[in-house]
Amino acid sequence: FTEMMSLDVSDSTQVYAAFLVYLDLLEGRNWHEVKPVGVAELQLVCLHARAREQEGVQVMVPVPAHILISHDRLREILKKASVPPEAPDTPLSVTLAIVETDSTIVYYQMTDGFVMPDPPDDTEDVDNKQWRKKRKKLFK
Repeated sequence: FTEMMSLDVSDSTQVYAAFLVYLDLLEGRNWHEVKPVGVAELQLVCLHARAREQEGVQVMVPVPAHILISHDRLREILKKASVPPEAPDTPLSVTLAIVETDSTIVYYQMTDGFVMPDPPDDTEDVDNKQWRKKRKKLFK
């Protein structure tokens, strides 16, 4: 918590929300390498973390529930807080971690543009070849 307080973020409620998300990711979800990163120009504490050791870094943006966020602010967060994607065709992405006063946290993944969902786990519902064909068509 003291490390987060030393970042260039003046809003203590935002820092506290970041600390709650930090604890949830480490203790509740067992994520790896959770690091607080201050984004001074946005006055945010973001968390860079990995769900599994082999996966890429995801950016969590903790936000207290009472804060109103405009579309322009979301666009600004996407541009300045996200980590550049490894593949050039991958859109920018961050996960908003909305923290309620009772410490409930809701996660929303935000991307810059539309992203095709992964195919369902149930192979009876979708033929994988057909799914790949549709996905290729949409991204041309």
